[in-house]
Amino acid sequence: RPPRLRRRPRVSGAPPPDADGPPGDPPPVDPVIGVIGLGHVGLPTALGLADLGWSVVGLDDDEERAGRIAGGETPFFEPGLDALLREHLASGRFRVAAGADAALREATVLFVCVGTPQREDGSADLTYIERAAEAIARNLDGYRLVVEKSTTPVRTAEWLRESIRRHAGPDAPPFDVAVNPEFLQEGSAVRDFFHPDRIVIGVGGERAAALLTRLYEPLSERLGRPAAGIMLVTDINTAEIVKHASNAFLATKVSFVNMVADLCEATGADVTDVAAGLGADPRIAPHFLRAGIGFGGYCLPKDIRAFERVASEHGVDFSLLREVDRVNRLRIDRFVAKIEDALGGVGGRTVAVWGLSFKPGTDDVRHAPSLAIVERLASAGARLRLHDPRATEAFAARFPADPPALDYAPSPEAAADGADAAILLTEWAEYLAVDLEALRGRMASPLIVDGRNLFDPSAVRAAGFAYRGVGRP
Repeated sequence: RPPRLRRRPRVSGAPPPDADGPPGDPPPVDPVIGVIGLGHVGLPTALGLADLGWSVVGLDDDEERAGRIAGGETPFFEPGLDALLREHLASGRFRVAAGADAALREATVLFVCVGTPQREDGSADLTYIERAAEAIARNLDGYRLVVEKSTTPVRTAEWLRESIRRHAGPDAPPFDVAVNPEFLQEGSAVRDFFHPDRIVIGVGGERAAALLTRLYEPLSERLGRPAAGIMLVTDINTAEIVKHASNAFLATKVSFVNMVADLCEATGADVTDVAAGLGADPRIAPHFLRAGIGFGGYCLPKDIRAFERVASEHGVDFSLLREVDRVNRLRIDRFVAKIEDALGGVGGRTVAVWGLSFKPGTDDVRHAPSLAIVERLASAGARLRLHDPRATEAFAARFPADPPALDYAPSPEAAADGADAAILLTEWAEYLAVDLEALRGRMASPLIVDGRNLFDPSAVRAAGFAYRGVGRP
């Protein structure tokens, strides 16, 4: 159980209550909630709020995605999301907007869950946030609470407020802007929504705090815990930093244990035991202390660079994060070198690749280490047979030319048939179920190079395989 978070009914140093405009009419007791952006953050948030009993309308600029969701089909894999979508389309508590303007005029609380992609200089591209601000301002016909849920640099909410004011004009009705950062992990987003470690809300006044707290009250009641036990109410800028700082710290733990793994390899130590010793300390905890080929996905690589960038703009030295990023990028070089060393070169070799998504439980391959590793091995002359329980289609879309060096296999066994090595890039549980003794005779060379330290080295060797892990003797 996480430590109890102190709820502050009034934020020290915050603007006076309802700072974004005159009180006007009070917000409705049962507001309609609008969710702008139905991706990996927006759709679980929308369906989670619907499950708490609220009426939710979803909006998305991607018409193809919106159509699929309206038809009951989730556009990406996330455990438990399909069932929630079918249930709340049927119950009527969730629907996809037929027209964005009508939905923005109907909803009182608007969660902004749009993407904030990374620019070449590492800064966050806020184009989609600006588009949302314009649309909200265009339809501002009464009080609105605009909730920034996208991961954004500190002071973006201030900029969002000013952007809405600018587009809405001087006679616009009152509105508030708040920050409610998401802490949903891909592969467990539904569970994370209903069993949060903490709910952080950043507000500029008591009106927004009361309304956001009201939205999450059904969740605290369901958990049997008072809202004060899971909710941290703070100012807007602090809430934005909480999210970025959380991701930066997790990325730092990953790079730290991978740095230690390199020392373990050089000295014959075992990083899995080192990590167990570290993680047993409650001040450190075991999460994100698993050595391997580094972190990927849409969030961590993008967020640490954006966090470092905004710190630099404010004259603060975040060089630690530049080193975290550098260590992570070097994991690809070290792992490819490990494969080449184990095989004596990869040119002309057949290699089975087990796992393509950046983590198990998702079909997301954005910034997945597999992308760079596969490209490097194929360029070096290896023939690759690829398998993933969920991400094959998304991965293949990144290689539209379908180079002859790449084949996609229906099972891990088929991928390894006749291969000189099997390399594991994603720790899907399905790979632990492979009968290695039966597979050994089907491979040209029984070798496993484990990029996630998923397997027990003793068991793999007992099955007749050579084994190479990360940071293991």
